Amino acid sequence: MGSTERIKNVARRVAKWHDAGHQIVVVPSAMSGETNRLLGLAKELSDQPDPRELDMIASTGEQVSVGLLAIALQAIGKQAVSYAGWQVAINTDDSHTKARIGSIDEAKVKRDLDAGKIVIITGFQGVNDKGDITTLGRGGSDTSAVAVAAALHAKECLIFTDVDGVYTTDPRVVSDARKLNTVTFEEMLEMASLGSKVLQIRSVEFAGNYKMPTRVLSSLTDPLLPLEIEANSGTLISFEEDTNMEQATITGIAFNRDEAKITVFGVPDRPGIAYKILGPVAEANIEVDMIIQNQSVEGKTDFTFTVPRNEYTQAMQVLSNGVKEAIQATGIIGDNKVSKVSVIGVGMRSHVGIASHMFQTLAEEGINIQMISTSEIKISVLIDEKYMELAVRALHKAFGLENS
Repeated sequence: MGSTERIKNVARRVAKWHDAGHQIVVVPSAMSGETNRLLGLAKELSDQPDPRELDMIASTGEQVSVGLLAIALQAIGKQAVSYAGWQVAINTDDSHTKARIGSIDEAKVKRDLDAGKIVIITGFQGVNDKGDITTLGRGGSDTSAVAVAAALHAKECLIFTDVDGVYTTDPRVVSDARKLNTVTFEEMLEMASLGSKVLQIRSVEFAGNYKMPTRVLSSLTDPLLPLEIEANSGTLISFEEDTNMEQATITGIAFNRDEAKITVFGVPDRPGIAYKILGPVAEANIEVDMIIQNQSVEGKTDFTFTVPRNEYTQAMQVLSNGVKEAIQATGIIGDNKVSKVSVIGVGMRSHVGIASHMFQTLAEEGINIQMISTSEIKISVLIDEKYMELAVRALHKAFGLENS
């Protein structure tokens, strides 16, 4: 949606699918750079704009996109109608700029589809119980698309983006990264949560919760590419594990530069202390990721956790303004120059030695591990930011991910 010419291409692609007999709902994002421009205007007026008003401003970008796409489709002979999120309605909670979808009233959309129309709905936004426009956070159009697909019981949700699928890692960091034909929801959820920017994590959560097959494919291909080719391109995210899944021990390497580490020293080691530290952080709507509590020594322990880098200053302020004194901690320090690197794969369930191989690889490169977290299908480590790309390249090679 970067220009009117690109919008014409989107219209041609949508018309192609409609001509093949499919009922089509399109959920576009704003035109390229528009959301940043709108929010930048608000920041010129206030250092801390009201979140409700930010949502009013940011939501207009998508409203322009849906109107333009409807006009482009009508210009090539298609019946098309556009709706804002509140008109559908896409109902959300009250968390302005970070709202979550609660329900979607799909009746109006189904009537239009049954009448042969192409329906275009604004991504990224909804409406709360008060009638206020809300937005879902950056990248929220992906979430909107999957949620609408789930509400309509669609056959598949196609996410057209500026990459042609999901790769074993970011090709900008590892030149021989390989595109995956399929990936499970579990793996994609881990990859999204651990730094992969292909899809917003909430869109993957929605897809997994509602068992909605989702395909990531390129918006930069010829819009008139034959349907039988396009329908099988990109990367399919589904519950269907490949028959060779057990052989694919590791699916990908994810990384996240947006990390900061905070350590609270000399904390009394007693029940409830973790809540007293993290409770105020959560109340400030700051997400906490990796957590470590050290062994108690003489009744004292240290508590370390990570937060998004852009929320680091706020988290330090929350802890310094009352929490430190309330829990009788001896000190608080932080580091906002760290990154997280993760290996991911459902094959971990049936293979041993993944962690040791990962740690050996990092050791051979002289990379120190600051924190470790694991789940059934991933291992994450926190390292100094300056070693992140080296770690990704070394691990990608160590696990043979360049091989098809």
